Amino acid sequence: METAEIRRRWLRYFEQHGHAVVPSAPLIYDDPNLLFVNAGMVPFKPYLLGQQTPPWQLATSVQKCVRTGDIEEVGKTSRHGTFFQMNGNFSFGDYFKQGAIELAWGLLTTHQSQGGYGLDPERIWPTVFRDDDEAHAIWRDVIGIPEERIVRRDENDNYWSMGVPGPGGPSSEIFYDRGPEYGTEGGPAVDEDRYMEIWNLVFMQDELSAVRSKSDFDVAGPLPAKNIDTGMGLERIASVLQGVDNLYEIDEVYPVLEKAAELTGKEYGAHSQHDAAHSHPDDVHLRVVADHVRSSLMLIGDGVTPGNEGRGYVLRRMLRRAVRAMRLLGYAEPALPQLLPVSMERMSQSYPELKTDFPRISQIAYAEETAFRRTLEAGTTILNSAVGRAKTEASGSAAGPALSGSQAFQLHDTYGFPIDLTLEMAAEQGVQVDEQGFRRLMQEQRDRAKADAKAKKSGHADTEVWKQLRERGATEFLAYDALDAEATVTGLVLDGAQVPELNPGQTGQLVLDRTTFYAESGGQIADDGVIVTPQGRLRVRDVQRPVKGLIVHTVEAVDGPVAVGDAVQAQVDPEWRVSACQAHSGTHVVHAALRQVLGPSALQSGSYNKPGYLRLDFAWNSALSPETRSEIEEVANLAVRQDLPVSAAFMTLPQAKEMGALALFGETYDEQVRVVEIGGPWSRELCGGTHVAHSSQVGALTLTGESSVGSGVRRLEAYVGMDALRFLASERALVSELSQLVKAQPGELKQRVSELLDRVKEAERAVSTLRQQQVLAQAGSLVEAAKDVYGVRFVGHDGGDLPADDARKLALDLRGRLGEQQPSVVAVAGGGARPVVVVATNALAREWGVKAGDLVKLAAGTLGGGGGGKPDLAQGGGSDPAKRPEALQQVEHAVGKTVTSGS
Repeated sequence: METAEIRRRWLRYFEQHGHAVVPSAPLIYDDPNLLFVNAGMVPFKPYLLGQQTPPWQLATSVQKCVRTGDIEEVGKTSRHGTFFQMNGNFSFGDYFKQGAIELAWGLLTTHQSQGGYGLDPERIWPTVFRDDDEAHAIWRDVIGIPEERIVRRDENDNYWSMGVPGPGGPSSEIFYDRGPEYGTEGGPAVDEDRYMEIWNLVFMQDELSAVRSKSDFDVAGPLPAKNIDTGMGLERIASVLQGVDNLYEIDEVYPVLEKAAELTGKEYGAHSQHDAAHSHPDDVHLRVVADHVRSSLMLIGDGVTPGNEGRGYVLRRMLRRAVRAMRLLGYAEPALPQLLPVSMERMSQSYPELKTDFPRISQIAYAEETAFRRTLEAGTTILNSAVGRAKTEASGSAAGPALSGSQAFQLHDTYGFPIDLTLEMAAEQGVQVDEQGFRRLMQEQRDRAKADAKAKKSGHADTEVWKQLRERGATEFLAYDALDAEATVTGLVLDGAQVPELNPGQTGQLVLDRTTFYAESGGQIADDGVIVTPQGRLRVRDVQRPVKGLIVHTVEAVDGPVAVGDAVQAQVDPEWRVSACQAHSGTHVVHAALRQVLGPSALQSGSYNKPGYLRLDFAWNSALSPETRSEIEEVANLAVRQDLPVSAAFMTLPQAKEMGALALFGETYDEQVRVVEIGGPWSRELCGGTHVAHSSQVGALTLTGESSVGSGVRRLEAYVGMDALRFLASERALVSELSQLVKAQPGELKQRVSELLDRVKEAERAVSTLRQQQVLAQAGSLVEAAKDVYGVRFVGHDGGDLPADDARKLALDLRGRLGEQQPSVVAVAGGGARPVVVVATNALAREWGVKAGDLVKLAAGTLGGGGGGKPDLAQGGGSDPAKRPEALQQVEHAVGKTVTSGS
């Protein structure tokens, strides 16, 4: 049974049993504590925790998930994977233990011809919590499983909590006996390889007052409403139903592995034994490719783009690990164009949007591989230089050569060079790497990024504070219809803790029961304005949504205290709001114009707008020509001129998708979404931002820049409204000033500047010729001063600020003047603040074993850099100009050492 069919049967079965089918949330989820959705219950957390009232009592889903905590273990065993799908069914105060168990048993054991999975009932082993006599009795008396196949286990295995005070409860896990070929008989407690867990039923019944560890907690009492949360790993049940060993061999994964094996000429499993812990390196690499290609496909599909931090970094790492694994398997050609379409064909059976969106997805992935291939080339050169310096510095010391953690971190952070590649290539050359130091620096970077993100989202307060305030009620959001509103202060936070009041001069966070302030989201920054209190005025500095349903204002108390319970007036700056609306509507206009000019694959992948300014990131693999930029700008301004109506309406997510509304990547949406239209279908997007009423109110719109912000992602920037007019006025003033400077009319400015540039180039050529003549004039005296180094004529010259090209020409001229009568070596340094060294040798010197490439590596290492070249001519550079004399001296000594050692 194909995985897509297993998925369809799951949803159909529970829909037939009264469950609402809830679409999978995107992998990117609006939770400051999560990088990606990592469990099937994540989108249901507000309902399970009682924070929100669920729109249905019964629900089912197949949730896309990604876990990256053990990404380095992927491939080493057949268990670890990053992307997976979790089948779930949920009951909010409806059926409980018996209902959950009966439903699970029915789906698992009903014959396949009748819509079930058709598993053998005699091979099913349930486990229950040690003290859960009720669940044990249901399995024994209602379902009819013999008592010897019902296993009681302790808190570590069969009790669920979130690790914090709140709901918890016992669980019942369902295991399937895969047969004696997989291990020892005796049930899950004996062998969890043979007895594979396929389903976990959580009975959420307890209110936990303290959770000290997974097995140590206090139960305060029963929950007022009991809930069911179950999870079945789709890949696990697929491996059982398809009769394969593991997730890498199911129909959604194996075709990529098979294609990778075909491309590399490897045979998967040819060297492995049944013990997956002893996998052959080839099998490990093939599994890495299969997992990471599929995971990358799904992440890009949900709007993640490669980057250097957060989600983008995880995606970049997986793409590069896949490419690197293919190279280790011996495949040096671009791999993703061969592999990604295979994964798309399999996964699009369940997620058809992947096929529709594949032009964008593949463009991003292929661009990242191209960039990484360049990184490998450049990083290898830099690594080799660092290894060379390490060997030189370690020469004569007891300790062997080593690269510091900071060097490895720089290779990774600045050049994108993977640490595993650094370790491998350094080891090949006998150099150790301070991996522990590297890991420490990586963790410090992650901690800083996490702290910054958390501070931005929560105003430095712990998430628990916002959860407590949210329990008092959601903030009524009035920003779409008003600028001013009367409200009541429901909470105040100072330095992360709730306080009864804020005093003049203090900056803290304020929560109102209702607000007209727009909280930063969807690329639009927060509103500016004031909150007027009975005693004074608060300046609003920022507005955020740290938890769902709660709007938090960061305020500075200008005068007079403000206390919880005060009646206040929320007043948004009207000029700010008008300009913000212009920018956000302008972003939609530019996006629609972009797609009209470039085609539907130019999808927005991120945006940012503030009063008067907007930027829009979109999937595209090459720079836009000036003509294309002008066309986009013209289409956008024509739409503004046409005074298109702007409207917004709430509807269900499926209705919005059916209308063709575009979703902003990186955003998560509720079942009810807001669709903003400009000119009807011309621009139709899911958006929670504030907008103008007609497109003409955007005002002037001028594109100011277009650039690359990552592999396969470009960025457009623009000004709108008065800011656009001010920008154009400054451009006009600049043209006027330049026209006066070069004494030409504005229409003649381009030709006049071109003529001046030609004259400058001619002057530079003349100066260069004179400089070269001066340099070569020194050659005669330098030849006369040549040293005899054990029979080799040696010229070493420090040219100071001599440009690199001139240093090269001087070295060649000197070599020619020295002739071929006896061995000759020339070393010329120059480059000023960016020192270079050029070494040239004649034929006799090379016969004596003196090679320019070896000498340059030594000299460049002294300068703090690297280089190389042929035996007759080589060039290198560094970063320490003060060491030019020392570098030349090193070359001279090396010449003598080479000659004497070979004599």
